[in-house]
Amino acid sequence: MESADNFRRAGLALPVVVSTVMLVWYGNGLNPWWPLLWFAPLPVLLFASHNPARASALVAFLSWLLGSLNMWHYFVGVLRLPLAIWFLTFGFAAVWFVAAVLLFRARLRGNAPWSALVAFPATWVSLEYLLNLVSVHGTAGNLSYSQLHFLPLLELASVTGPWGISFLLLLFPATLAVGLHLRRTAPKQAFGIVSAGLGLIGLALIFGAVRLAAKTPGPQVRVGLIASDQPANVDIADAGSESNRLFRDYAAAAERLAAQGAQVIVLPEKLGAIVDPNTSDADAVFQSLANRAKAQIVVGVVHVAGPLKYNQARIYAPGIPPLSYDKHHMLPPFESHLKPGITLTQMQEPSGTWGVAICKDMDFTPLSRQYGKAGTGLMLVPAWDFVADRVWHGHMAVMRGVESGFSVVRAAKQGYLTVSDNRGRILAETRSDSAPFAMLLTDVPAGHETTLYLLWGDWFAWLVLAALAFTLLQFVSR
Repeated sequence: MESADNFRRAGLALPVVVSTVMLVWYGNGLNPWWPLLWFAPLPVLLFASHNPARASALVAFLSWLLGSLNMWHYFVGVLRLPLAIWFLTFGFAAVWFVAAVLLFRARLRGNAPWSALVAFPATWVSLEYLLNLVSVHGTAGNLSYSQLHFLPLLELASVTGPWGISFLLLLFPATLAVGLHLRRTAPKQAFGIVSAGLGLIGLALIFGAVRLAAKTPGPQVRVGLIASDQPANVDIADAGSESNRLFRDYAAAAERLAAQGAQVIVLPEKLGAIVDPNTSDADAVFQSLANRAKAQIVVGVVHVAGPLKYNQARIYAPGIPPLSYDKHHMLPPFESHLKPGITLTQMQEPSGTWGVAICKDMDFTPLSRQYGKAGTGLMLVPAWDFVADRVWHGHMAVMRGVESGFSVVRAAKQGYLTVSDNRGRILAETRSDSAPFAMLLTDVPAGHETTLYLLWGDWFAWLVLAALAFTLLQFVSR
């Protein structure tokens, strides 16, 4: 009899694992199709609600780990990280997924369906938030990034940050699983739980739709972006003739955009190197252009100052000495030799306050909130991606704009030239390999908008942690 049960269980487990793997594979990762991730955990939750804990744990672990193989090529082939890094990263995520599923199962089978409803998303979101506090990669890997193209849901980031989006994303399959589990034994309770879960998601989407319909604040600024993916222009590490040649080539392209009315022009991260005290050559190229064109130019360089090296953005404005911003968050191990910056850089313009950050800085919510609290309405971001992650990593900055109330102008080598507003709408975009020197010219609103997330910070994440703690206390006490 036991062997028959095991055989039947294995027959159910296989389609559960296969379906979840496919939904995670295509619904998350580098190029997600956002609707799929809403349903990805559902087969596992339904299996767990009717099967033993050990079988449920195995199904959950295999489903999430195998689904995460969609990131194998990126970690191993593109970033060239050791295999152990992939296994450590996604093995830990799979174990945490198991914990979320087992807590859901325990509360549901323990006749606490409301607790089960909250336990599943709360367990996962708690991990996302705690990792964000300690990880050198900030919010990278957060499930909320799979929903960047679902604009009504994306607006929730202005209230809860990314945590609310992940929570509702996982609340949906938990709601369906609880409702299906109770539909015969307690239909009224099932209806109440489903109504509450779907109703909360519906309210969030209504809020998003209303916010999208509201006019974005502030005057329009004409922005230009330039990037080149030609092999000779991508990885310039020296401070000699190649850097100077590339500075001149970018300046010539910038001059064409300035002639079309660009008020600010953003170039990519690490165009070349400049060495103290001989920074005048590079500065002269861009400063003279800024003076002639009456436009500001943001240029990414490696600045060598004695024994220290900085990943720096230099800002050239008409008639004033160059400003600079040093990148805060480095990408290990590629940038471990660079000195992190600690200050903000802002410019007060007739259209409002502009700020500067560099690439990976936009993976972190605290730095963006600092800019938002300072009234920034337009963020200028030199960047450098890895081709394969042009969507996944290139668009993370879009959510920072929604959270902290500013538009984002991001110019990346081996990525996208992207302009987005503070609602997360991509106003214009082109690939950096679309021309020898890809260029983009568009208008973007530059007004700052104060959001609830700016005012209250990670309140929702703390609420989720409290809900998880309460659920665990209930479980232990029983």
